[in-house]
Amino acid sequence: MLEGRATADGTRRFAQGSSAATGHFRQAGDLLLSSIGLGTYLGREDSATDAGYEACVGLALRSGINVFDSAINYRGQKSERSIGRALARAVAQGDVRREEVFVATKGGYLPHDADDPRDPRRYILDTFVETGIAPRAEIAQGGHCLAPGYLADQIERSRANLGLATIDLYYLHNIEAQRTSVDRATFTARLAAAVGVLERAVGEGRIAAWGLATWDGLRVPPEHPEHLSITDTLAVAREIGGAGHHFRALQMPVNLAMAQAIALPTQSSGQARRPALAAARDSGLAAFGSASLLRGRLTGDLPEEIEKAFPEARSNAQRALQFSRSAPGMTASLVGLSTPAHGEDIFALASVPPAPGDRVIALFE
Repeated sequence: MLEGRATADGTRRFAQGSSAATGHFRQAGDLLLSSIGLGTYLGREDSATDAGYEACVGLALRSGINVFDSAINYRGQKSERSIGRALARAVAQGDVRREEVFVATKGGYLPHDADDPRDPRRYILDTFVETGIAPRAEIAQGGHCLAPGYLADQIERSRANLGLATIDLYYLHNIEAQRTSVDRATFTARLAAAVGVLERAVGEGRIAAWGLATWDGLRVPPEHPEHLSITDTLAVAREIGGAGHHFRALQMPVNLAMAQAIALPTQSSGQARRPALAAARDSGLAAFGSASLLRGRLTGDLPEEIEKAFPEARSNAQRALQFSRSAPGMTASLVGLSTPAHGEDIFALASVPPAPGDRVIALFE
């Protein structure tokens, strides 16, 4: 395993050694993180896709990108393993140091193992359910679990897959699945128990921080059954971890077709409501945007006003990404890439300054 974690000195050194444009690196706590990150959700569960992701990790590092995102259930655990192999190779070759890169992953869904010969359902039953690691009574929607023993197991599997002694950021993954399956009191109790596991994992050096990675939860209003409250989660974090808790980040979709996190007030803040990105910024939380290109659907024709808003971008893919990474409150926008040829175009945006935030906001006025 690679020892260490992302540090202030390491990420600053990476940023200073990069040829990226001014504004490309953003402060997240004491770290400097690139405004573009490599995501690993998409692709077949095969060696060719593995090789593509590994090549894109190297390309990202050379392009001034030090944020890498995965989840244990992505591609049957193969995405985590691809990142792990690529980073181990880059460190061994002297291309980067462990403390210069920021790696996030997620746990919550019951994952299969694409490298195991068993049928995926059989693997999940044998490994998690019948062993009691994932108690049947705590499995929501047929495939999501936050039980303390299960979460601890998933952290260890992700550490092994990634080959990292310390994961920089560990997300609870789409806990909306739990929110809609049980009453509020039970959900809060399950969340508190999960936070206890995460805070202990920080104390033991297995993760450095934790967060929530969501799909709908942060973008829908409080009246919606899937709504997740930043304020309530902070309260749980303080109850379990005290003032020195390690709740540090949120992840949510932010793109031209799903812009609620920028423009729709969904999070309570005193007597008012704020959009999720603004509420995250107000709370001192880093924000990572997922689905920046909406699985490639935003790389085709775009409205004329988008081209006019981002003339510095040279392709529609870059314009869509420029919109997301320039949104006020955004730390890094994630792009899933396993094809280096596409990566050359996307990662070239690191050499272009982000657009002023008011240019993004003006699109909604």
